[in-house]
Parts: sequence; C-alpha cells; structure tokens
Amino acid sequence: MAASRIVIENCAIATVDANDTEYASGYVVVADNLIESVGAGGAPGGLENVVRRVDATGHLLTPGLVNTHHHFYQWITRGLATDHNLFNWLVALYPTWARIDEPMVRAAAQGSLAMMARGGVTTATDHHYVYPRGSGDLTGAIIGAASETGVRFTLARGSMDRGQSDGGLPPDFAVESLEDALAATEATVDTYHDASFDAMTQITVAPCSPFSVSTELMRQGAELARRKGVRLHTHGSETVEEEQFCKELFGMGPTDYFESTGWLGDDVWMAHCVHMNDSDIAAFARTGTGVAHCPSSNARLAAGIARVPDMLKAGVPVGLGVDGTASNESGELHTELRNALLINRLGAHRESALNARQALRLGTYGGAQVLGRAAQIGSVETGKLADLVLWKLDTLAHSAIADPVVALVFGAAAPVTLSLVNGRTVVEDNHLTSVDEDAVARSTRTEAQRLARIAAAG
Repeated sequence: MAASRIVIENCAIATVDANDTEYASGYVVVADNLIESVGAGGAPGGLENVVRRVDATGHLLTPGLVNTHHHFYQWITRGLATDHNLFNWLVALYPTWARIDEPMVRAAAQGSLAMMARGGVTTATDHHYVYPRGSGDLTGAIIGAASETGVRFTLARGSMDRGQSDGGLPPDFAVESLEDALAATEATVDTYHDASFDAMTQITVAPCSPFSVSTELMRQGAELARRKGVRLHTHGSETVEEEQFCKELFGMGPTDYFESTGWLGDDVWMAHCVHMNDSDIAAFARTGTGVAHCPSSNARLAAGIARVPDMLKAGVPVGLGVDGTASNESGELHTELRNALLINRLGAHRESALNARQALRLGTYGGAQVLGRAAQIGSVETGKLADLVLWKLDTLAHSAIADPVVALVFGAAAPVTLSLVNGRTVVEDNHLTSVDEDAVARSTRTEAQRLARIAAAG
C-alpha cells in the first residue's frame, strides 16, 4: 500500500540534528509516520499520494517537545502550599494526595496531557508513585488518558514503601509494601511496555525518592528494570534537605547512595539534580546518567539552580521537565525553554550559561536522549518518527524578532498551528483534535473539589 504523505513547506526549520542544521525557508515530507525528507526550498515535485499540503509561511518547524518529568495527578491540587520549600510542601500535600482514586487520576491526567500537548509536547512522561489502597486502576487511567490525547508516552511506574512510621514523609496508608511495589511494577511492564521503534507507550521502573523508598526497593527495582530491559527514573539531589537526609540515614550523599544501589548508568535519568558538586557531575558523565531539569518547579519550591551548563560541558544528557502542576501551575513545557535559559543565567556562568538553541535542544533532542529514544525522536531527520510542531511566529507577539529560534525561546509562548505525533494530527490551530478541552476543564474542577472534600473530612 502506498504511503500517505503530508507536505509542510515555506517555513523556517530548526532540525536540532547533530550539526544544528537550520533552513530559513524549507520543507518536510512525512510518509505515514516517518520523516521522508527535509531540506531547503520547496518540496520535491512528483510526490504521490499527498493527502495534505501545508503552506507554513510565517512559522518555525521544530521537533516535538519531549517532557521528561511530571506528576499528572497533581493537576487537581494546583495552587496549594504556595509558600513552602520541598519538604514542607510534601508534608502539607501528602495527606491530600493519599486520597486520590481512579476517576481523580484520570481527570488529572487528561488535564496535564491536554495542557502540554496543545503547547507543543509530543512525548510526555508521568512519574506516578502514589497508589493508595483500594484506589482502583490508576495505571490504566493514566495510560488511557495518554492514548486519548494522542501523545507518545512514558509511564514511570513509581512506588513508595517508606511511610511515616519508618521515617519517611508519606502517610503509611499511601505506601505499598516492598513485595507489592515490585510485583505491581513488573506487571505494569509486562502489560504495557512496547519496545518497538515507533512505540506509543513505554514503562520505566521509578521508585519515588530516597526519603520515601527503602534501600531494598531501590536495589531490587534496579535489578527488575535491567532484567526486563527498561529504563530507571527517580528524584535526585533536589534540595539541601535531601542531601542532609541522605547523609544522616545512609552515611553518604545522594550520588554516592545512588551508585551504591545500582542507580547510576546510561539507562537511568533523575529529576532535578540541583545540588551536585563537581564529583557528582563527573559520576553522571562517566556513567551516562541523565537529568530532567525542571527550572520552574525548582524556583517555585526555592530548591536552587541546577548546574546545567556544567552538566552539558561534562557530557551529561539533560532534558526538560514540567514537573507536577502542584509545583508548576502553568503545566506547560514550552515555557520551560525560556525559564531554563533565564534561570541558568542567574548562576555562575551568567550570560554564557545557555543560548536559545541550547534551550531548544534541551526540550527536544536532550529529552529524547534522557528517555533512551534519540534514535527515533528529538530531531527533524530522515527516517525518524514524524513528531513535529509548527509554531506561529508572524503575529504581534513575535514581530520584529528576526531569528525564529530566538523568537520561540525568548518571546511570548507561541501558538501551535500544527502538531503531529507519529504522523497524526494532535493539535490544529492551537486546539486539540481528539480532546474536548472544556469537558476536561469541567471534570478536573469536579474531581479537585471532590478530593478537597474527602481530604477535609480526614
């Protein structure tokens, strides 16, 4: 059967390939779910079975954005505990989060995914680690919401087995036993993980953090992941308090602790990594361990500024993350391009910390690297999957900015005229094609109110 083709032409293109190839005016041809060709000028003549031709004058085409860290369930607890550091914020919100159930998680996932997708995200990650007893099929609800939205998706199946009675932060009724956590994680991998080139759903093993997880769950989780051939994800070195916690409990800092439990390697990525010294960064570079940089969340919780320029110089893979919307209420990744650049310029490297193209790379190819999918997504190259975004840059918001990449990163959030995932249209004229945004807004309000009532009743 002949391939169906989509032709996009007359747009600026930032490929984010190894050479940072760009075209002031170029074209992309999509054949089914793959990029067939990309280049300068007009598209080749004589193409067969062209089902759509897009005149993209006034636009920038980039790879789809790749979100490497999130907590979808937090959509229904936005705007709470707004003046807290991380540990106090967790203590304030865990009693509420411990009461989530399947309808709440489904609505929250729909809200989180919709907000990201309409803002240019084509690959999303959710680190879900709260599984209260009797709460229903939370994993199925999240994966179902991702499928409905149409984005490529990685579920980081999280877990916690260190409750308050064992010195952890979450309430005891919100944690699983070691055995249950490992069994449920393995079942999730067996049921949902797709290792194929164009996989739409993948699973990673993701115990929550050193202060909510036992050492045995960390060790056995790493063994499980490698036995199953999937990746590993957790939180790491987010705050000064976490470093103190690790030293008091384990007699070593977070990076040394992770290495002792098998949690450094090119199949691992960690969220945040704000408080890392030179030896920590060297260990990540030596082992190929990746980082999900979440600048807005780190600022919201006063965690600090991650040393992203130093990580990149050392060769550490770095992508961007929204983080949960209880610590980044905007829920958008395209704004993280700008915030990553601006916040890192407040650090030691000042104006040379990051530039616009480095920020775009973090949000695209860097994220693909971190998720282990750089061969399939993250750049506009022949043979890669057709996850593409057309950003509209010809309005007042970006007028007089001649460089389209600078306009996208430094300027106001650009509308998405078209977003393709696996060659299928997910966003058209800044609206989702398969999701009723108003219905999602209503359901998230309803579930947020229900959760608040349940939490208040204790």
